[in-house]
Amino acid sequence: MEKSLVKKPFTCQLLIFLHLFLGIGALFGGSTLIMDPSGGLIKMPLTLLEHSPFTSFLIPAIILFVILGVTPLIISYALITKRPWKGADQINIFHEMHWSWAYSLYIGFALIIWITVQVYFINRVAFIHVFYIAIGLIIQAVTLFPSVQNYYRK
Repeated sequence: MEKSLVKKPFTCQLLIFLHLFLGIGALFGGSTLIMDPSGGLIKMPLTLLEHSPFTSFLIPAIILFVILGVTPLIISYALITKRPWKGADQINIFHEMHWSWAYSLYIGFALIIWITVQVYFINRVAFIHVFYIAIGLIIQAVTLFPSVQNYYRK
């Protein structure tokens, strides 16, 4: 049976949902902080940045918007369609896998790093940090499920 006709496993659908959830949330958070880099719009005090290299939320907001907002949405689309993209394949270190599968792992790492750096700079851990670290780990775990690997194998 041709791979494109194979039914998408539930685990693949879960992975797509996780990327959509992350991407939409990061677009909201990032765009809100881009519109108001003081954090006032979402009641986030600038004092959170006192141990960071930033004086406003603008640069972190742009990073959040692009890397954890736009990128997971592109990955979601690619996980759904399995469309080829030569540019994305160039930094796919898993040559036997579709590039969206590899990028799913990359985003899991990016999210874990993002939250770890955040916690380091603000010197405290809140529930939301634990929640998003868990999301990053779940994205990685689901990406590594055999059913997901088999579906996205070239």
